[in-house]
Amino acid sequence: MQPKIHAVLRKPKTRVLLVDDHPILRQGLAQLINLEADMTICGEAEDSPHAFSAVCELNPDIVVVDISLRGGNGIELVKNIKARLPDMPILVLSMHDESLYAERALRAGSRGYIMKEEATDKVLVAIRKVLAGEIYLSERMQARMLQRIAQGRSKVVSSPIEYLTDRELEVFRLIGEGRSTRQIAGELHLSVRTVEAYREYIKGKLNLKNSTELVQHAFHWVHHEAAA
Repeated sequence: MQPKIHAVLRKPKTRVLLVDDHPILRQGLAQLINLEADMTICGEAEDSPHAFSAVCELNPDIVVVDISLRGGNGIELVKNIKARLPDMPILVLSMHDESLYAERALRAGSRGYIMKEEATDKVLVAIRKVLAGEIYLSERMQARMLQRIAQGRSKVVSSPIEYLTDRELEVFRLIGEGRSTRQIAGELHLSVRTVEAYREYIKGKLNLKNSTELVQHAFHWVHHEAAA
């Protein structure tokens, strides 16, 4: 009599698409995720166009996205992905201050925001929480949002920069990184006239008198954020 063979059905691994323009960081995250028994990296991308194509072609279970990307902005990428695939879980992983970017990322359609300075094991916690249908934010950011709700205010603005739209903030950051109007237009696929209009909007919202003040203010903000 032949012995019975019982097939062991293994649950498919969670397929993660990693989007970041830093090769070393991508490699480190990929190794971390691939060590997990229930996760695997199904693809990587370093810029917005390739990332969007990869999402459509690979149909991952979750996308982990940085904000600063070549050929576009992570927030805009999140919006584009959600417009095409509304149910796609997205986690934003970034070096940028969560107090300024976390809510923008959630409004765009991500289900979580984690800063790169967090311990690596928290990235895995964040991925699993987002996959479970929950929202992941740091304890500090959760407390800030709960305080806002308790105080009955829709938004507590700590800096005029928070009044900038996502696109205005992106232009402001690029100005601070030393890009010219023409360079910004090329990088964001906008006309020079449109970028000039954004510069005027930014000056108005930040109460800056001229382009020199705009460049100086943007430069100091970018370098302060990098040092924070």
